Amino acid sequence: MSRMLTRKLLPVRNILSPVTKRASHVHGQRYDVIVVGGGHAGTEAAAAAARVGAQTLLVTQKTHTIGALSCNPSLGGVGKGHLVREIDALDGLCGRAGDWAGIHFSILNRRKGPAVWGPRAQLDRQRYREFIQAELLSTPRLEVLEGSVEELLVTDPNPEEPGRHRVTGIRLANGSRPISASSVVLTTGTFLSGSLFVGHTVSPGGRIGDAPSSTGLSQTLRERLGLRVGRLRTGTPPRVLKDSVDLSLAKLHPPDSHPTPFSFMNTRTRCKPEEQLPCYLTYTTPGVERVVRESLHLNCHIQQDAKGPRYCPSIESRVLRFPGRRHQVWLEPEGMTSDLLYPQGLSMTMPPDVQLRLIREIPAMHRAEIHTPGYGVQYDYVCPTQLSPALQVKNTQGLFLAGQINGTTGYEEAAAQGLWAGVNAARWARSLPPAGLSRTESYIGVLIDDLVSRGVNEPYRMFTSRAEFRTSLRPDNADLRLTPKGSHLGCVSSARRDEALRVKRRLQDAEAALRALTLSPAGWRKRMPGISVSESKNGTLSGTDMLQYKDVSFEMLASLFPEQLSPHMEFSERLKIEAVYRPHCDLSKREVERIQKEENMSLPQDLDYFSLPVSLSKEVREILDRFRPSTLGAATRLEGMTPAAVVNLLNYVQVAERKERMMNRSHAGHQEGRGEDLCARNASLPQ
Repeated sequence: MSRMLTRKLLPVRNILSPVTKRASHVHGQRYDVIVVGGGHAGTEAAAAAARVGAQTLLVTQKTHTIGALSCNPSLGGVGKGHLVREIDALDGLCGRAGDWAGIHFSILNRRKGPAVWGPRAQLDRQRYREFIQAELLSTPRLEVLEGSVEELLVTDPNPEEPGRHRVTGIRLANGSRPISASSVVLTTGTFLSGSLFVGHTVSPGGRIGDAPSSTGLSQTLRERLGLRVGRLRTGTPPRVLKDSVDLSLAKLHPPDSHPTPFSFMNTRTRCKPEEQLPCYLTYTTPGVERVVRESLHLNCHIQQDAKGPRYCPSIESRVLRFPGRRHQVWLEPEGMTSDLLYPQGLSMTMPPDVQLRLIREIPAMHRAEIHTPGYGVQYDYVCPTQLSPALQVKNTQGLFLAGQINGTTGYEEAAAQGLWAGVNAARWARSLPPAGLSRTESYIGVLIDDLVSRGVNEPYRMFTSRAEFRTSLRPDNADLRLTPKGSHLGCVSSARRDEALRVKRRLQDAEAALRALTLSPAGWRKRMPGISVSESKNGTLSGTDMLQYKDVSFEMLASLFPEQLSPHMEFSERLKIEAVYRPHCDLSKREVERIQKEENMSLPQDLDYFSLPVSLSKEVREILDRFRPSTLGAATRLEGMTPAAVVNLLNYVQVAERKERMMNRSHAGHQEGRGEDLCARNASLPQ
């Protein structure tokens, strides 16, 4: 049976009307959790805290921008899609919102294994915002207030808990009375002392069209709490009128014919397959590079020292770093009825007239008109090594941070942090111990551990390569990995818990049925003559063993054994993926246990990492040589170290130690033999 969202969304103006009614009552109340900011981190934090049982207040500058897609109109991708699936497994919002608002669904990286597939969707901006707002305003224990936070209320700490300060609430910029809370989650995005850049024009703000952000909050973090604060930058491309672009000069990229939902609770998306919109691919030209170079003196943003996102750079940065190259530009729809295109890859901060000159150097946009110019943003962030794995500031009780304030970039990274910070803020308010996520059980755990243990020196983006055990942290099994944990923490609905239990039972039944199907290799070759089953194999092979063959699908086996397997067709793809990755997962598990067991193993400080006869990339060798970790555990926590590199390093050191022990024993035996021989010769001498 198809499951899909059935919520009837109200028009935006009607959705927001309850907010103003609640706002007049907040000053007389005390909340368990206050969340500051209504972006991806803030909405997930507020919803998660309320689901856990906390009386929650979400404070945002403009209620009608709650859930707005500030930059690109898309969700997911390689690494990022994993985060969306995990957020959904913990009953977060963005996966279901993506299914509701998606207008172009695709799975990226299909040429590689399912462990690194990237679920992605282009989104309708208005639909996404409306869904998020409707979800929040129908969430029990959650209220929303429009306002700008000027400062945190800080007092002496509870002596029974670690920390030098304690946050007890917030004060708004309008001078109204303070609002009290047991914990506060800051999700300020680019609004923490944000500055907007277009050409030589600089103005305060975190997003064009919104009020300037308060500098008081940043001062509180720096001066009152003594936190180390840095500066990062990002940017966004101009929005282009669709009718002014000649799409016949760009390459058509259709969506997948069968959209794959983000949410485990949905079997289909709101947008029907035939209603999806295409994207288009074009490229920069030498003329684009010429315009960039000629206008550098008009562009102060690109000359700033603040680090920008390496993996989503401005066109100015791309031209300067890779001169003479052709760069991709994706023309993406902004909505089903929108008259705008989003030129992904053309983030820029030059003056608007120069932006128009630049985009017209691209053939498909030779007559393009700009609706809104691109701009750059610089903003403060807090060095995340000052946070605990619960995303709580170590020196300040009750203060949690999530999103770009922690040095990350991207909706998905922000949403993942927001959800986990919301869960832990609610647990703090209820005097419960913090909850943690391990690197071995989730990409969210990888993200948080990277931030709090390694810090950032540029905006952090999630990639599958950051996960040591990605063969077991797949998009398809996030529900089995995380929904039980979410249920234990109280942030998962009973409907989702029951669905996860049903899926787990059905998968176990299907796997048992596959294991029970056993034939000799000759028997399988007879039934499946097109499959090259090795003649050297002895004994019997099960259905699970056969699914590990590339050309064998669950559907093929079900056609041969309909009585046993047809009842499990619902999970055909998951069963195939699980069978393929089972040996890899078992190996990964053994490697995890081995690395954990040997975490304290010493690494020789005189190792010449550049000449080690092991498989290590040049980047990994440089990292090891620069930091010279004293133990294997310290090596695993270095940014840039890959899982394979850690295992290869472990193998090398263990082999070297065995060789050294054998040489020592051989040397000792040789010395002992010489001693015995000398005694014998001495004994034969006359006394």
